[in-house]
Amino acid sequence: MRTVGTIVRGIRTPIIKEGDNLKDIVVDSLMKASESEKFDFHDKDVVAITEAVVSISDGNYATIDEVAKDVSNKFNSKHIGIVFPILSRNRFALCLKAFARSMDKITMLLSYPADEVGNDILNSDELEKYNINPYTDVISEEEYEDKFGDFKHIFTGINMVDFYRDLVKKENCEIQFIFANHPEEILKYTKEVIAADIHTREKTKKRLIQFGASKVLGLDEIMNKSIDGSGYNSKYGLLGSNRATEEKIKLFPENGEKLINDIQSKLKELTGKTIEVMIYGDGAFKDPVGKIWELADPVVSPFYTSGLVGSPNELKLKYLSDNKFSNLKGEELQKAIQEEIINKDKNLKGKIETQGTTPRRYTDLIGSLCDLTSGSGDKGTPVVLVQNYFTNYAE
Repeated sequence: MRTVGTIVRGIRTPIIKEGDNLKDIVVDSLMKASESEKFDFHDKDVVAITEAVVSISDGNYATIDEVAKDVSNKFNSKHIGIVFPILSRNRFALCLKAFARSMDKITMLLSYPADEVGNDILNSDELEKYNINPYTDVISEEEYEDKFGDFKHIFTGINMVDFYRDLVKKENCEIQFIFANHPEEILKYTKEVIAADIHTREKTKKRLIQFGASKVLGLDEIMNKSIDGSGYNSKYGLLGSNRATEEKIKLFPENGEKLINDIQSKLKELTGKTIEVMIYGDGAFKDPVGKIWELADPVVSPFYTSGLVGSPNELKLKYLSDNKFSNLKGEELQKAIQEEIINKDKNLKGKIETQGTTPRRYTDLIGSLCDLTSGSGDKGTPVVLVQNYFTNYAE
């Protein structure tokens, strides 16, 4: 039996810039790492590349003016509503800057006590103090300033209402805020709306239309085509975008299918192994302190090779040891559990032996593992190699 299970390695690469040959950089970096660290490649290894360097090398950018032009072209009014944006200087602030540049007035409806991904906008413990019910009550901008205006985010130390207000005003655009958890409240102010939420956007759009909105677009419908030669994302638009410079946004990867297949083919040629390849963004996990759900991208992995389709089908070893084989120990217990794994059903869904396992999609699980490995700062490992992920205790 193998004495080591899953192995994860962050692979250092050169700094990647627009126009670089990412396929060659990824493959060369992997081969150099293999040589220097003395490891071999195997079938079903996984090579994961962070989405940022895919978009950077591909030049998938848009300027604030290009985004503003797209918004101006798609709305009739110069007063739009923005519903359920996330509170992020990196993710949403530049989008808002572009919206403000294209408009005379913005009414922004913010969910409370937190945004969609868990960023607090006020201290939820104080809602009971003020007898505010988040399921029914609307908080005006004046009431927010009076009761919660001194709130600062636990990690950033910033009040995002103040941050967004200042950003919009610098673009000579008027802004007002309302705080509610039912999107149709925005329709009291304007009938043209951007549904800025990520994972609940279709539900929000449907509800706004149901309550009489004349025009509703999601972030996925802005910058979904090139504007004057800009980058774009045909499926996700501005979703998954983030700050590049003060006047430029990096978009979620548009072209990834050819890249992953080319990398897989080149690695097969060099190693003789069928190695799976994926592009990953944010992992899908929740911070226990700030309560932030990390997934600000529309998906964890927008592109992946076919061998990564599916979900784990695993037995819970602790359950087997404590129940079915509670009378066994040592080598006898080891052999019994190995035999159980070898003979397990191909579909264990709903079986008591699986309780406590995580049968989510492989791409979500591996992408989250890779996001935690590469980090978001200065580790310099935009490529991650995962080995032995698909092995188990019986192998």
